[in-house]
Amino acid sequence: MRLAFLGDICARAGRQALRSRLGNIISEFSLDIVLANAENAAGGMGVTPEVAEELFDMGIHLLTSGNHIWRHRDIYPYLEENPNLLRPLNYPKGAPGRGWHVYVKSGFPDVAVLNLQGRVFMPPVDCPFVAADRALAEINDDIRVRIVDFHAEATSEKVAMGWYLDGRVSAVLGTHTHIQTADEHVLPGGTGYMTDLGMTGAINSVLGMKKGPVLRRFLTGLPERFSPAAKNAAIMGVLLDLDSSTGLCKTIERLRVPVED
Repeated sequence: MRLAFLGDICARAGRQALRSRLGNIISEFSLDIVLANAENAAGGMGVTPEVAEELFDMGIHLLTSGNHIWRHRDIYPYLEENPNLLRPLNYPKGAPGRGWHVYVKSGFPDVAVLNLQGRVFMPPVDCPFVAADRALAEINDDIRVRIVDFHAEATSEKVAMGWYLDGRVSAVLGTHTHIQTADEHVLPGGTGYMTDLGMTGAINSVLGMKKGPVLRRFLTGLPERFSPAAKNAAIMGVLLDLDSSTGLCKTIERLRVPVED
């Protein structure tokens, strides 16, 4: 089974890049399932129902998110209605939506996707390690393909989660920092790991935002209004070859596709 997971889709630049190249990527790499993190897909922060539907229409099968999912209030009922848009599992009880879901596609193994959020340098949430244990205990043993989006800031916390889940899931893939790391590898237990998938958006930017206001903020310490950049987009993420019978990762490959303006 061949699966792609795309890094944080950032604003219109990221969506336009996907609109122009995703179909070719699916064809070129013979992808069976496409997953993506969409927590910054609407205006650089959060996601709206309209933007989520736009991404599904492009060919993305399931979307994960992170701490910015709560930015737009109209996403709250959508999270309840659409199981293919996840929010981090380890928010306290009562938060809208769900943190894991099994995606079913005819002719392919079912895919369980877990969305977790870190606690180091992040808003307070419940323990992601305990939340992962609970979710994995609830998932039917027959579902062998299990993908984890660990939306976290600290590299150490992401690496720790990789080791913690090694052999129990197909892949642990980090999101949130928008900087693609070069540490993709298969852990000894057969779990594919990468600290951060990077960003699908404008790379002529600071994490997807226009450079000027960010630089002024660093130089002066004064408040600035950030807005999304629009130039030199790229699609970043990872390609996974999975053993359909065991769910374990055979190969993991970094994906970075520049998109001309």
